[in-house]
Amino acid sequence: MAHPAQPAGWLRGPVPKPAIKHRRWDALLACLAIYLFTAVGRVHDVFSPLGKAKLVLIVCILAILFFAADRSASRKLSPVLRARTTKWVLGLLCWAALTVPLALNRGLAFYSLIDTLLKTVVMYIVVVAAARDWKDVERLAFVYFSCVVVYAVVVLARFNLTEEQWRLESLYYYDANDFATLIVTALPMGLYFVFTPRPFLQRAFAAGGMCCLLVSFIWTGSRGGFLALLAVSAFLLLRYKAIHALWRFAAMGVIGILLVATASEAYWEKMNSLVHPETDYNLVGPWGRLQIWKRGIGYMVHHPLLGVGFSNFPTAEGTLFTLASEMQARGRGVKWSVAHNSYIHAGAELGVPGLILFLGILITSLRALRSVRQFPGGPRAPPKLAQALSASLLGFAVGAFFLSLTYSDMLFALAALAAALAKTTRIARVPARGVRR
Repeated sequence: MAHPAQPAGWLRGPVPKPAIKHRRWDALLACLAIYLFTAVGRVHDVFSPLGKAKLVLIVCILAILFFAADRSASRKLSPVLRARTTKWVLGLLCWAALTVPLALNRGLAFYSLIDTLLKTVVMYIVVVAAARDWKDVERLAFVYFSCVVVYAVVVLARFNLTEEQWRLESLYYYDANDFATLIVTALPMGLYFVFTPRPFLQRAFAAGGMCCLLVSFIWTGSRGGFLALLAVSAFLLLRYKAIHALWRFAAMGVIGILLVATASEAYWEKMNSLVHPETDYNLVGPWGRLQIWKRGIGYMVHHPLLGVGFSNFPTAEGTLFTLASEMQARGRGVKWSVAHNSYIHAGAELGVPGLILFLGILITSLRALRSVRQFPGGPRAPPKLAQALSASLLGFAVGAFFLSLTYSDMLFALAALAAALAKTTRIARVPARGVRR
C-alpha cells in the first residue's frame, strides 16, 4: 500500500537525486595549497625571501594542526589508512627505516629519512584525509598545475638560451630533466581544466599555462621527458575518452605544432640520438647511465634484502665502485652519482622489498583511479579527473625510468590526489546503495 501522505503511484517513479552542495575552501585546504606550491612548485626556492621565512616548516605544522583539530566525519583518518596506496606508502617508510642501521652511511640515512621521507609521508596522509569530496581533489589538482606553471613562467623570464647553450642547465632545485618530467605530469591536468565546464578565466589560465609549459619543456632538451610526453600523448589520444575524440586530436595537434614551431635544430638532433644512440656518452662512459644502472643492479643483487641503505646510492658509487676508489686513492676527485633510474634507485637502496613497495605505490594509485565511477547525482567530472591523473602518473612512471625520483614530492603528491579521489568517490557511493524505490 502507498503511504497515505504520498500520491498513489509514487513507488513507480525514480527516486529524485539530491542536489550536491560542494564545500568551500577552508584553512586546511589553503595550507595544503601552499604546501604544494612549496613541495612541488618550489616557490620558496624561486623567491628566496620565502625560503628564509621557513615557509615549508610553518605550512606543514599548520596543516597538521588544522587536521588534528578538525572533527568532521568527512575527514576521518580511518578511510585513509584502509586505502591500499596508503599501506604501500607506509610500508615504504617503515622499510626505509629498517635499512638505516645497516646503511653504508648511517648518519646520512637517518637524517634524510627524518628530513625528507617522513615529512612527505605525513603530508601525503593529510592531503588524502583533507579531501571532503571530489571538488576538493579538483581544487588541489588545479593548485598542482598552477604551481608548475608559475615555476615555468619564472624560468622563462629569468633564463636565456643561446646557440651554444640551447637547453636549460642549472635551475632552482630541479635540473632540466626533472623539470621536464614535472611538466609532463602537469599537462594532463591542464587539458582537464581546459575541456571541462568552468569559469572562462580559469579555462584561459589553463590554456595559457599549457603553452608556457610546452615552451619550457622544449627548453629543457630532455630525452627522457620527450619519451614521457610521447607516452602521455598516446594515452590521451587512446584512453582519455572523457573528451570527444575530435577535441583530443585537435589538442594533440596544437601541442605538436607548438613543439615544431619552438624547437631548435639542436633540440631535434638531441632527440635523434634516441634512434641512433651509438655515440651517446650514456652508453660508453663509466659514469654514463648504462654503466650506473649496471652497478645499481649489482648493489641490489649483493644486498637483496636491505640494500645499501636509504639515501646511500651516491655513497655506494664513491666507496664500492672500484674505479672510483682507485681514483680517490690517487687524489683525484670522482662523481658520487645518483642512480638516474627510480626503479634501480629503490632496489639498490632498499633492496628487492623496496623496489616492490615503490612499484606498489604506482600500481595501486593507477588502480584506485581506475575504480572511480560516475559521481551519483552529479556531473561526470570525477572520471574525467581520474583519467587526467592516470595520464599524469603514467608520465611520471616513464620519466622516472631516467631520473632518481623514488622519494620525490612529485610522486607522493600524485599518489595522494589519486587516493583522495578514490576515497571521496567511494564514500559518495555508499548512501546511494542504500536508497530504494
